[in-house]
Amino acid sequence: MPESEFLGGCLCGTVRYRIVGEPRRFYHCHCRRCRKATGTGHATNVFLQPARLEWLSGEASVRAYKVPEAARFTNTFCSECGGRLPRQNGDAVGVPAGSLDTEPSLAPQARIWVGSGTRWSCHGDALPVFEEQMIQAT
Repeated sequence: MPESEFLGGCLCGTVRYRIVGEPRRFYHCHCRRCRKATGTGHATNVFLQPARLEWLSGEASVRAYKVPEAARFTNTFCSECGGRLPRQNGDAVGVPAGSLDTEPSLAPQARIWVGSGTRWSCHGDALPVFEEQMIQAT
């Protein structure tokens, strides 16, 4: 796959980034660490390698929490809004897909760590789908 450029940022807009690299993997991860880091049923990440991450603005607000017993798990986020951000590991970059400004050309390839997932997490079930917010009658 050819090298691509990705732009993105955090929820409040304080942190902006640019990544240039080759998208290799795109996964929904259901592991306990990803669930805890996102507060959701899974994390959706794009992995690029080789890749270069450049902070365009707000680098002073970028924080990272490295899980001590984990070889590769680091949660990178904006200290202002808590929005998840990319993390560089050698020549690879892991990107929380929701922080991207545009959709990557690569589609999600797999759900991983589903054995440690929850029953209520999204698994392509038959729940109703709404284009926007579902309004409940009161």
